Amino acid sequence: MTLRATVFDMDGLLIDSEILWHQAEVEIFGRLGVPLADDGGRSTKGMYVEEVVRYWYAHYPWQGAGVAEVTARLLARVGDLVEEVGRLLPGAVRAIDLASERGPVALASSTPQALIERCLGHFGLTERFATIHSADVEPFGKPHPGVFLTAAHALGVAAPSCLVFEDSAAGVIAAKAAQMSVVAVPVAEDRDQAAFALADLVLDSLEDLTSDWLDERF
Repeated sequence: MTLRATVFDMDGLLIDSEILWHQAEVEIFGRLGVPLADDGGRSTKGMYVEEVVRYWYAHYPWQGAGVAEVTARLLARVGDLVEEVGRLLPGAVRAIDLASERGPVALASSTPQALIERCLGHFGLTERFATIHSADVEPFGKPHPGVFLTAAHALGVAAPSCLVFEDSAAGVIAAKAAQMSVVAVPVAEDRDQAAFALADLVLDSLEDLTSDWLDERF
């Protein structure tokens, strides 16, 4: 099927924020007694933030602060870190431009809407997207396909005619569950995860995306 629209993830794909999420989690959860390693990977990558809080609470129950309070702390800290030290990943703006030349572009992220808008606004990217959606308002987060299906519906494009850009295994599974094509851009340490074999194209960086590859499909 010919592709007609594109849906981008945000954290770890457009913005180098996965490391900032991890830093915030080490700080916030560390104060609650959760032993996260500073140099460890994020086993919760792709989950929305309330799921992350509930996940760690289930493994290391703490006293005092509830899920909503810890979630708010995490979101505020990540937003601060993005504004203080965050950067766009190589090729991010070019990839958005290439996709925009071929059809409407959406953003679909596990991050809550307010933080998505804060991050995109900081980098001047908000107006690049025809529609912006958070899995936080879906019944289920990635790897459930809900947020991608909602984004496609908002664009007025059938799901199989959408191309998704993702960096996480959960995101790739979600996109494929939505019957969408997928370009995966995993970090080197995640690349051997089985889910990335499902992708139509796996890149080391968005800088490696070519117009020819897109033209063959749009």
